[in-house]
Parts: sequence; C-alpha cells; structure tokens
Amino acid sequence: MRTVKQVSDLTGISVRMLHHYDKIELLKPTDFTKAGYRLYDDEALQTLQQILFFKELHIPLKEIKDIMNSAHFDKMKSLEKQKKLIILKRDRLNNLIDLINKTLKGENTMSFEEFDMNEYFNVLEEFKTEHEDKVIKLWGSVHKYNDYIEKVKSNKDKLAKTAIKQYGSIKKYAEATKKNLNNSNMLNLSEKYEEFKNDFLKDNHPKLKELFKKLTSDLTKDPSSKDIQKIAEEITTIAKKDYEAFNMVNGDEHWYCMINLYSVYPDWIEKVDKKYGKGASKFIGKSLKNYLGDNKPRREILYENLMSDFTKDPHSKEIQQIIKEIDSINKKQQETCKIDIGDNYFGSLAHFYLSDSNFIKTTDEKYGKGTSTFLGEAFKFYGENNK
Repeated sequence: MRTVKQVSDLTGISVRMLHHYDKIELLKPTDFTKAGYRLYDDEALQTLQQILFFKELHIPLKEIKDIMNSAHFDKMKSLEKQKKLIILKRDRLNNLIDLINKTLKGENTMSFEEFDMNEYFNVLEEFKTEHEDKVIKLWGSVHKYNDYIEKVKSNKDKLAKTAIKQYGSIKKYAEATKKNLNNSNMLNLSEKYEEFKNDFLKDNHPKLKELFKKLTSDLTKDPSSKDIQKIAEEITTIAKKDYEAFNMVNGDEHWYCMINLYSVYPDWIEKVDKKYGKGASKFIGKSLKNYLGDNKPRREILYENLMSDFTKDPHSKEIQQIIKEIDSINKKQQETCKIDIGDNYFGSLAHFYLSDSNFIKTTDEKYGKGTSTFLGEAFKFYGENNK
C-alpha cells in the first residue's frame, strides 16, 4: 500500500489532484489509515496509469470516467487502442523534430507539410477545446471525436492532396473547416436529426412507436407490399408533421439520409436490429425507400439519370448538363446551410473515382464495372471547364 503522498511522488500527480479524482469517483483509494489518510494498492496504481494514458490523449476527466465505468470497457483492448493513438502522435512529433534538426544543421529543406497540416489539426483541437458541447452533440462524445482526429492524422498525406485539389491550399481548407465546424445551421440540422433518432430509439413518440412496431412485426413480408407501404406512408406523414428535419427546405433529401442510415451504417443498424430483430433496420430502409420512390429528391433522380447508361460519352452535352444541374442544387444547399466545400469540388470528386483504389472497387461493385471511371471522367471534365 502507498500513501497519497507516495503516489504523488511516484507519478507526478499532485496530492490535490488525487483528492479531486477521489471526489469525482474517478479513482477511489483502496483503503484508509486509522488517521483517515488515503492508501492505494497496485491495482489502484494500474487504474491511475490507465487514466494518465487517456489524459495524454486530451480526453476530459468526465469522459474518462464514463469510458472506464462502462460495462463494455476492456482494459487490454483500450491499451492497444491508446498505444496506436500515442504512436501516431509520437510519429508526428518525430517528423517535427527531424525538420528542426535539419534546419539547425543549415539544410534548406523548404518542407512545410507538418506546419500546413498543423494549421488544420489546430482547428480541430481548438473546436474541441472551445465547443466541447458541440463536439458531443455532433460526434457523440469527446472520445469519439479524438478517434476521428487520429484517424484523419493517420491519412494526412492523402488528406493534404485532397484538400489542395479541392480548396487550392491547406490554409484555405483549414479556414473552411473552421467555418463549417462553427456553422450553427449544420449543428441545428444535426440536432434535428438527433431528435428524431433519439425519439425513435427511446419510443418517445407514441404514434410512431406503434407504427414502427407494426412495420417490423413480420420481417418476412415484402417491403413493397400494399400493407407495408400503407404503414410507411403513415410514418413519413407524421414525421414530416412533427419533426422539422423532414418538413424544412430539402426535407425529402433528409428522409433519404435516414434511409441510408437504416440501410448502410453498421452502428445504427445494430441498434435498430437489437430493438426490433435481426434484419429490421434494412427492412425499414427498404420500406421507406419504396414508399418515397415517387417523391425522390431531384438530386437523387439526377444521379440515377447520370448512371443509367455508362456507354455514353462522359464529356457529352447530355451528361455535362446533368452534372450542371447537380452542381446548381449543391450550390443552393451550400447557400442555405452556409457551408464551404471549396472551389473545385467536382475535380476533387473526380480524383477519388479515378485514383482511389478502395473508392473505385466499392463503386464498381455496387453499380457495375466501369462506373467509377465513367463518373470520374464526367466530373473531371465538368470541373476543368466550369472553374
């Protein structure tokens, strides 16, 4: 057993901070002396070490407590994840140290990559520091936001190329990111989605609760059948009436975002299937998509028209006119939501369809061989001729 003073000397954590950890129930003493002084055993020290690993990744104490108290917390898996994140942080610092050493030796490196990317990463870190409440609303937790940042850092070279292609420079990309993150319109839209999603999972809307239960009562039914489509109609009608996300400008497009959520996103699918049975989420997605088929957003129809025949010339007037209309819809939405997607969005998009192997594979598997090349060439031509 070690006293609080001994633990402080060993770890560098102040006695006052250890008292605070006890007060917030993050790290409780193992025992107390007869005089009432705190005592810590080796297990408590291991817990403290885990806490310090989380702190090194700039995770707030409240978030650390929630993570470690979770029934799903696995110490060894957590350590593996922390190790990866800290290695990424170390590698970036090592790159900076190498650059400083070269400069001290008088080498004219003229390499600004680390500083350029730092400007962007600083925007992400500042947003976390200044708007923790928004981070939690948009990402679910600070921990998930930190994971997002480290994932971005692990692909920094690829990100830098994309940012320069789409925005012209990383500086402009950082400025646009800051603008978009602080955009209250985007946050409000996210909150509107969350309101529906939360009510759906917690059965906060009695009528919708009844309808979704009825919709998923028999998952062997045909999602396009008359009785299922009748329920889908009632669901969308009530949701459009009671939730702003679906009755505002672009409300139909927001419904299609929800359909993708039910059909594609693993985390959401897992939650819905847990609630209504295996396969329920995709069943709901198909049911809603079938019902909304005749009310597809214009952009959805345009993309279907664009991909209807890959034997056409991607540079033809017909194909370029479709992209022009898609671009017009995008710009209107950008103005409404006040977001910045750069001056060369379609050029950047073309790069993915033509050069990113994972993107090409996924696209061709979903829509047919050659799809990615067709779209890439079409978007590239449009981007080059409409700057």
